[in-house]
Amino acid sequence: MRAHPDPRGLTAGFGGRIALTDGTIHHQDIRRPPALPRQIPADRLLCVLDFARAAPTIGAEQRIKGLTSAATDPDRSTGSGPIVEGPVESLLMALARRRGVVGELSAPGHAMPAERIGG
Repeated sequence: MRAHPDPRGLTAGFGGRIALTDGTIHHQDIRRPPALPRQIPADRLLCVLDFARAAPTIGAEQRIKGLTSAATDPDRSTGSGPIVEGPVESLLMALARRRGVVGELSAPGHAMPAERIGG
């Protein structure tokens, strides 16, 4: 660690967002199955959601192409096309290809993400 105190390589260009995104997604992977409650501050979730849309490590660009994602908590939407609506956390997990969240999404574009993430 002393020899390399500063981040280098591809991930260094993303700053702390890559670690925040990775940690947030895997935290949800752990807490969701036993239904453990967790309220993540909206500003953190929105930061992660924005980064996850284009993060090469997640590969969500093709899954969201042609869709409008509309968060319900807080109100925010991006994209164009049929609307897929749900809580920010659910939209994030769909971007990360987590099949269990499909039932948490609604709106006319709902079938498309289900087909794209296999759920």
